[in-house]
Amino acid sequence: MNGIIWGTVVGAFALVFYSKVSLAVLMAVAVLLNLVIASLAGVFIPLGLRWLGRDPVLGSSVMLTAITDSMGFFIFLGLAAVFLI
Repeated sequence: MNGIIWGTVVGAFALVFYSKVSLAVLMAVAVLLNLVIASLAGVFIPLGLRWLGRDPVLGSSVMLTAITDSMGFFIFLGLAAVFLI
């Protein structure tokens, strides 16, 4: 639900600022996918670390940040390469 709301907000701002529907849809989908991946990683990384016998509090933040940032970058650029070029 969070991804849908923020994706719509970002897409609306992109539509207002750039007046391109394709860019607005691209940004909305990229934000949606990034938030879905962040939520899945936020659940499965601590569970995986706990299953491995590690402290989930110490390792989760670094891993979650790395995954969210890198996947957000590649999702946006990947979608732009596929749909805008």
